[in-house]
Amino acid sequence: MFKIGAFAKLSGVTVKALRHYDELGLLKPARVDEESGYRYYTAEQLLTIRRIAGFKEQGLTLETMRSLLTGPVNLTQAESTLLEKRKDLERQIQEAQRHLADVDERLARIDSHALAEEEGKFLLRSVEPVLVASIREELPKGELCLLLDELKKYVRSHGEETERETTVIWHRRADNEELLSDIEVAIPVSKPIPDSPRVRNYQLPGMKAAASYTHRCDPYKDNCKASEALLAWIADVGGRPLKSSPFREIYLTSDKDIYGRHRMAEAIVPLEQV
Repeated sequence: MFKIGAFAKLSGVTVKALRHYDELGLLKPARVDEESGYRYYTAEQLLTIRRIAGFKEQGLTLETMRSLLTGPVNLTQAESTLLEKRKDLERQIQEAQRHLADVDERLARIDSHALAEEEGKFLLRSVEPVLVASIREELPKGELCLLLDELKKYVRSHGEETERETTVIWHRRADNEELLSDIEVAIPVSKPIPDSPRVRNYQLPGMKAAASYTHRCDPYKDNCKASEALLAWIADVGGRPLKSSPFREIYLTSDKDIYGRHRMAEAIVPLEQV
């Protein structure tokens, strides 16, 4: 017979594992000394260690394999246990495949954002009209996230994707956090969804001429100077903002794609002339 320490070295498992197997009833010592409490194992019990290792390789839990180790089990019962494990593994594979597809999508978006960041300079461009769901409200700038969250929950409840470009339209931007700003948030939708007292669908107008500035900003702070920088650039190129159309800010990076503290965003100002 072997003491537990010697049997652990012989079997390749830890003393802690052997004690755990004992507690679960998977592998009881062949003998326990009543006076010292020492556990003793026989060479034949190495077979049980090898069987436990084999069941682990099949992905079975210690609890699941207990009946296969100790109880009277026929081949039908063993087959049922393994078929159930197979179904569980298939579910895990499908879940892993979904995770893999999501990671691939995010990698592709990182590549596109990296390219946009490289080209993140001031430029002139047109903006196409787009069908959106939106909410507009007067509230402190610090509550913008609440407005965005409300809209995303509503859009998601009607089967639309929310992890896409989100537009913030500043109809009026207050100078400080305490004053109310007139803010509209909009998310593109593939088809009209039901309106509500808070949410409406409409075609967000395009712009024939607009000045754009792609940049990185910290969504946790209200200190982004993109609009000021863009207005200064417009003046330098001889442009003039179109007063009848509000300033837009497009979040190019979705909430789930923010790594670190910054997201890619595009500031857009419609132009009257260039």
